[in-house]
Amino acid sequence: MEFIRKTVDSVSLYGLFDIPPALRNKRVEVIILPVEGNVGKTANQTIRLGFVKGSPLPESFFDPLPEEELQAWEL
Repeated sequence: MEFIRKTVDSVSLYGLFDIPPALRNKRVEVIILPVEGNVGKTANQTIRLGFVKGSPLPESFFDPLPEEELQAWEL
């Protein structure tokens, strides 16, 4: 698996994500790993987030998620 591991000043990460106060203005290590299955998603693709083993899935499980839910997951 390919990944990126780099030590940077936390100031260079501002604007990418929220830096916790304890890590601000310090050197931090950033590790970027690939996440399976998130390349090429389309706006109308249904996203499913798992299920409990042994439980039957309700029909509504396969309904597309509401737009606000997709936005919350940044998809």
